[in-house]
Parts: sequence; C-alpha cells; structure tokens
Amino acid sequence: MNLQEFFLICSGVDRTVLQRCPTETNKYVGIGGTVFFTALLASLAGGYALYTVFDSILVAILFGCVWGLMIFNLDRFIVSGIKNRGRIVQDMLIALPRVALAVVIAIVISRPVELRLFEKEINAELITMGQEKMEEQDEALRARFVPIIDSLNANNEDLALSVLPLTQRRDQLVQEAIAEADGTGGSQRRNMGPIYKAKRQEADKAEQELASQQALIAERVEYNQEQSRLLEGQMMAELEDLERVPYDGIAARMTALDRLTAANPAIHVGHLFIFLLFLLIESAPVLVKLMSRRSPYDFVLHKHEHEYEMWHKEKTDLLANATENKIKYQTQVDTHKVHARIREERAKIDHEVARTIEELKQSVSWNKG
Repeated sequence: MNLQEFFLICSGVDRTVLQRCPTETNKYVGIGGTVFFTALLASLAGGYALYTVFDSILVAILFGCVWGLMIFNLDRFIVSGIKNRGRIVQDMLIALPRVALAVVIAIVISRPVELRLFEKEINAELITMGQEKMEEQDEALRARFVPIIDSLNANNEDLALSVLPLTQRRDQLVQEAIAEADGTGGSQRRNMGPIYKAKRQEADKAEQELASQQALIAERVEYNQEQSRLLEGQMMAELEDLERVPYDGIAARMTALDRLTAANPAIHVGHLFIFLLFLLIESAPVLVKLMSRRSPYDFVLHKHEHEYEMWHKEKTDLLANATENKIKYQTQVDTHKVHARIREERAKIDHEVARTIEELKQSVSWNKG
C-alpha cells in the first residue's frame, strides 16, 4: 500500500466509485491527508495532556494512540457522511451537526497544545498561584487561632484598665495627705496632725485595695498570656506541618492559562489563533466538500445510490404486492372452505331432521294400528 492509497482510505471515499472518476483522486488524497494529520495532532495533544496528569510516558503513549484513533474514526465518519447534492441550504443543514462536532474536537485538541506552547509562562503563573494557595491555607489556619489570641490580649488590656480607677483614687488620696502635711491643701496648716493621719490611712487603705486587685489581675493576666503562648505555639506547629502539595495538575495549568489569557493580550491573541488554526484544520475537509461544486464523483455516487434506492423500492413494492396477493388468495380460499363446511354441516343437519321426522311418522302409524 502506497501513501496515496492510505490517504484515500483515510478520506472514506468509495474506491469503486472513485475508479470511475480518476480526476477526483487528488482531491480525496488531500482530504485523507487532512484527516490523518488531524488525528496525529490529536494523538500528540492527548498524550501530552495525560502525561501532565500521570507523569508516565507509557500511559501517555497508549492513551495518545487510542485518542488519535478515536479522532481519526470520527473525522473519517464526518467526511464520508457529507454528500454534495447541489442544494446548498439543505446540504449545510445536514452537515451542521458534523460541523458542530468538528468544533468540539478542535477545542479538545487545541487545549493541550496551548498548554505546551505556553509552558514557560504557565510555570511562572503556577508559582504565583501556588503562593496564593499557600497564603489561603495559612490564613485559614490562622483564622482558627488569631481570634482567640486577640480575645485573650484584649481581655488583658481590659484587666489593666479595670485598675485605673483604683490607681487614680489612690493617687488622689496620697496627694491630699501630702497637701495636708505641707499646708498646701485641706486645713491650709502645715502639720502632721490628726487630719493628715486620717487622710494617710485612707491613702494606705486605697493602696492595699489597689495592691490586692493588682495581684488578682496579675494572676489572670499571666494565665491569659500562658494560654496565648500555647495557642501561638500550636499555630506555628500546625503551619509547619501543613502539607504543601505541588500545584501542577492539568486543572491548575488550564486555570493558569485562563488567567494569563485574561491578563496578557499577546497570549490572548495567541490562544485565539491556535484555536482558529485547529478549527480550520478540523473543519477543512467538511468545508471543502460543502463549498466545492458537484464533482463527477458526486454525480456517480448519487447515480449509484439512486439506482440502489430504486432497486430497493422496486423489490419492496414487488414483495408488498406478492404479499398482498397471497393474503387475498389465502383469504378467499379460507372463505370458500368455511362456506363449504357450512353447507356440509347444514346438509347433515337437514338429513338428521328428515330422518327424525320419518321415525316419528312411523311411530305414530304403528301406535294407531
């Protein structure tokens, strides 16, 4: 088998019809070559896509071959199913589902190729996405501990503020006692008399209350600080134990490509043209058959199919007529048999009635005698 025959097989052309139209050979060799190379690109794209998932060359090769054969079979079916009848609107309506299928295949094939072409840019974007993912994990973990730690710290601040009135009262009483002693306040007489002693006692009492309250608060503050240190230690330990999974799957790469496409006009244009290229390659055989004028191959194929259709219709009509005549014949025969059987039964009944009447007559005559 030479290359030309192989491409003709790929095109799905009817070889017996093509032999009657040798001028059509080059056209269908080109269509078959397009189908073959589309399947080859699909095989490479599918193999690369699976390699990024399983990181296995053997699995990628096997899947690439299966995927390429499936695309080859679909393309061959699409091309061989398109028939040019010379009616543009009707032909396009018939081909519309096949064109839609070609679009879907082009999208599926082009995506892994884009991932390979923009691999360096995608790898750089994956680093950024991985860092964002790590930050999200860190924030989610910190969100479990930080509110509790902040609550403990806020409680310590509230406790510190709670002794402020006692401190102010203690300071005020001390100041009053000093003022009484140096004559700048109170009785306005410098002395260490009873009034000073009374104010000093009040100041000492306020000092004791403040010291007692500060001791209680210090215990609670120490407890809160200890709990805060424990929570911070647990948080840091869990942060260190976080599993940093490499962000490098097929879905991550597709997401990175989408982000690059949205952010970078050059990549967006490249993505668009790659898709259009594969769409054109995938749709080319169908579009060529739809846009080209009816060729000798189309006329011969139409004649062959029409002759077969008429032969089939003739055989079907003859079989239908033969069946109808057979049914009529069988119906008439069955009707005749039924009528003959009815007449026979009627004759038997009449004979039995006549015999019975004769026996009755003889019986009556014998009785009279």
